[in-house]
Amino acid sequence: MADIFPPLVTSQIDAKPKVDEKVDYSNLPCPVPYEELHREASMSLKADNFEGLRFDFGKGLNQKFSLTHSVMMGPTEVPSQSPDTTIKIPTAHYEFGANYFDPKLMLSGKVMTDGRLNARLKADFTDKLILKANAQLTGEPHMSHSVFNFDYMGKDYRAQLQLGNSALIGATYIQSVTPRLSLGGEVFWAGVPRKSGLGYAARYETDQMVASAQVASTGLVAMNYVQKISEKVSLATDFMYNYFSRDVVASVGYDYILRQSRVRGKIDFNGVTSALLEERLSMGLNFLLSAEVDHKKKDYKFGLGLLVG
Repeated sequence: MADIFPPLVTSQIDAKPKVDEKVDYSNLPCPVPYEELHREASMSLKADNFEGLRFDFGKGLNQKFSLTHSVMMGPTEVPSQSPDTTIKIPTAHYEFGANYFDPKLMLSGKVMTDGRLNARLKADFTDKLILKANAQLTGEPHMSHSVFNFDYMGKDYRAQLQLGNSALIGATYIQSVTPRLSLGGEVFWAGVPRKSGLGYAARYETDQMVASAQVASTGLVAMNYVQKISEKVSLATDFMYNYFSRDVVASVGYDYILRQSRVRGKIDFNGVTSALLEERLSMGLNFLLSAEVDHKKKDYKFGLGLLVG
């Protein structure tokens, strides 16, 4: 009988069918803002690459007020008749900035030697209602613009109302439907070009990955995926398609964080390769090394930077 019916193992006796954990839909997490759906992929795939020499200096006058100085020397690309030809003009500019930081108020402004003025404002009216404003003033006709965003953060959702010049009106909404999945949508109307749009988005995230997708009536289709290999290494890929113009852009990249440095790089489907190294030499002193290579256009960009303060 023992040969016909083998003895039960203790683990088999104690084994019980696993019961799936119930989801408390009344206590879902608050999702990320709609405009930050692809923020993990953007950190890896959209590094601030530059060409030439860059020097940034920041000085804090007190705990809330600080000044910044930036010098940039490098070529500027101008449009050419041939898409495979790149025309560069040597340029240099200086930028002066002032910043004010408070727990409920942030003011930031920058003025450049070409006359442009950029300003940002972030004010927390309450713990849930936030005002964000961006403005750019230039001496060129019809080039100045401003945008005001009113963000409301609920328990498991976020909503935003956007107002801007040129009769721009927009709204976004994103809702957590499970602890890992959030769905949202957007709508906008621009009065001057008389153009409107509607879009939808989805985001799924776990402790090891983030996937997001977005589609809009303007023709945009965007998908991103980020895989966290370890605490220091992440891999990312994105795909963008416009079903009106049939333009396709795809790339893969990485983000490697070391003890005193960070390396980000990517390669796209055109073969353009770029990388950015940020090295902390000491407290308040960072070194930047940027590179971008486009063999098809024979366009090679290299940059050196130093951040102080």
